[in-house]
Amino acid sequence: MIGYVTLGTNDLPRAGEFYDAIAGHFGVGRMMDFDTFIAWGAMDGAPGIAATKPFDEQPATVGNGTMVALEVDSPEKVRAVYDTAIAKGGKDEGAPGPRGDDGFYAAYFRDLDGNKLNVFCMTTPVS
Repeated sequence: MIGYVTLGTNDLPRAGEFYDAIAGHFGVGRMMDFDTFIAWGAMDGAPGIAATKPFDEQPATVGNGTMVALEVDSPEKVRAVYDTAIAKGGKDEGAPGPRGDDGFYAAYFRDLDGNKLNVFCMTTPVS
C-alpha cells in the first residue's frame, strides 16, 4: 500500500549524502533527484524513501510520534544500517538488539534533521 515516505529536510545536499549511505545497504540508489527532492528506491520495487524541502517553504520540522521503519533480513544488516547512520552523523535512539520475545530485532536512530527511523528484522521468536 505505501509507495514511498517523505521526510523534510532543511539541507538537501547533507540529507542526500546521509541517505545515499543508508540506501546502499538496501541495494538501491537515487531514483529521482531534483533541486528540492531526492528519492531512493527502485522503480516498481518496494516502497522508497525521500528527502524534500517543504513545499510551503517553511522550515522542515520532525513529527512527534512519527517514525519510518526500514526492513532488512538479518540482525547483521540491522547493525550495519545503524552503524552507517551513526557514522554519518545520525543520533542513537536505541542500539541494535531484540525487543521483547516475539523475534523483533531492531535499532533506532535519528537522521541529520531529527527524523526518527528504525531498522528491523524478524528473527525466530524466543519460546
